[in-house]
Amino acid sequence: MLKKERQEYILQQINRHNKVLSADLCTKLAVSEDTVRRDLHELAGDGKILKVHGGALSNTLYQDTQGEIYARQEKAIIAAKAVSLFEEGMYIMVGGGTTVREILKIVPRDLRLIFITVNLASATELLNYTNYEVILLGGKVSRHTRFCTGGDTIMNLADVRADLCILGTNAIDAEAGISDSDYESVQVKKAMIKSSERVAVVTISEKLGSVERFHISPMNGLDYLITELPPAHEALQDYAKSCEVL
Repeated sequence: MLKKERQEYILQQINRHNKVLSADLCTKLAVSEDTVRRDLHELAGDGKILKVHGGALSNTLYQDTQGEIYARQEKAIIAAKAVSLFEEGMYIMVGGGTTVREILKIVPRDLRLIFITVNLASATELLNYTNYEVILLGGKVSRHTRFCTGGDTIMNLADVRADLCILGTNAIDAEAGISDSDYESVQVKKAMIKSSERVAVVTISEKLGSVERFHISPMNGLDYLITELPPAHEALQDYAKSCEVL
C-alpha cells in the first residue's frame, strides 16, 4: 500500500471512530511501527489529526470550533431524531463527541431541561443557552477529549438517576454491542448507562458492524439506537431485535 493510501485509510478510521491505536494500524496495514509513526507525524503536522501517546485522535474531539465536522449531514438527521425523545422536566445525561454536540445545538428552547454531563465541551455548548440547568460531574479531565474519567467521576455518577442518557460510541455491532478503545472512557460510559432509566446510543451508520477492544454494553442493555438511516433499513434489522431503532 502506498503512503497516500495508508494515510487516507488512517484518516478514514479516525473520522469514523474518533481515535486510532498505533498497534491496531500496524496490524491492519501490515506495516512496521516506524511506518505508522511517520504517517501519524505527517498527518499531525498537516493539522489533520492530533497525535497522542499510542495513537491519534480526531481534531474535532477536543476543539470547540465551528469548523468542518465529518458526516455533518448524517449527524444532523440523528440529532433531529434524538431530540424527539426530550420531554419537559427531564434529567438528561449526555456524553461527548461531535454527534452529541449536534444534538445539543438543536434542543428545543421552550423545554425546561436539566442536563448532566461528564464532558467539558458538552457543558460549554449547553451554557450558551439560559433555559437549561447544567450539572458537570467532575473528575480527572482528559486534556484532549475534555472527558472526565477516573474513580471520582464514577462515584459521582453513582449518585445520579437520569431519565435519559444520550451516548455516542466509537464502535457498535449487533452481536458484540457497543465498545471503545479507551479503557478509562469505557468505565465512565458503563457508569452513565447504569445511572440512567433509558439509554439512547447515537451513531452514524458507518460504525455499524465494528468492534473495539473494550466492551461497554450488549445491545439489549440499550433502549434506543439512533442512526441517520430509516428504521426499516436492512442494515438495522439485527439491531432492532434488541432495542428500538429510530
